[in-house]
Amino acid sequence: MCDQIVDQAVATLRAQYTGELRFDEHLRPVNYVTAPSGHLIAPAMAAMLRSFDTVLFVPECADDALQVQITLEQFEEASAEYGALADRWRIYHGEPDDVYWAKLYIDAVRFKDQVIDGDAIMQQNPLAQHLPTLCRTINTDHRDDVRLLCKHLAQLDVEDPIVVGVDSLGLDVRRKFDVVRVPFPSSQTTPDAAMQELARMIDIARSETENTAS
Repeated sequence: MCDQIVDQAVATLRAQYTGELRFDEHLRPVNYVTAPSGHLIAPAMAAMLRSFDTVLFVPECADDALQVQITLEQFEEASAEYGALADRWRIYHGEPDDVYWAKLYIDAVRFKDQVIDGDAIMQQNPLAQHLPTLCRTINTDHRDDVRLLCKHLAQLDVEDPIVVGVDSLGLDVRRKFDVVRVPFPSSQTTPDAAMQELARMIDIARSETENTAS
């Protein structure tokens, strides 16, 4: 399996936060987040948890979608191990409609006519233990810069951007109704490297914006 295809599949999954879940004969929209372990986290209906044939289409059910074969495992929000994962989902999406929580194990992915083993997709976030500090620093010192990056890279005007996640591939920026992905040009595996890359991206965005204005 080509490493480039695996990297592209991971980046595609990380760049989205919504999909359509097919379970048995049903199709339902689902909001998800990526856990530090690389698994996905989502609220779930009881029927989803009972299904033995479950596929997440990202961003929607279409022939060219990223297709993720998953196994759902219910967890209790009150548990010390998993409560933070439910809280992380709420930071991205608000209050869930469904009453159960599930950890989504990725069994396999179909992407660009290639089938990829799930273990290759579920990559741990090397910045996970630094997330609170990174998000706090960026939101305190670089709020306007993040707004510029959203405009420059995603062509989106984000009035009040809040960085809610950072991983090796980019930033998750919450705006009023959804979350925007600001990708890094290359993988960053340490907090210092991530901040240096962010500073470089900001410099480039400022320069190109100034050139366009002149």
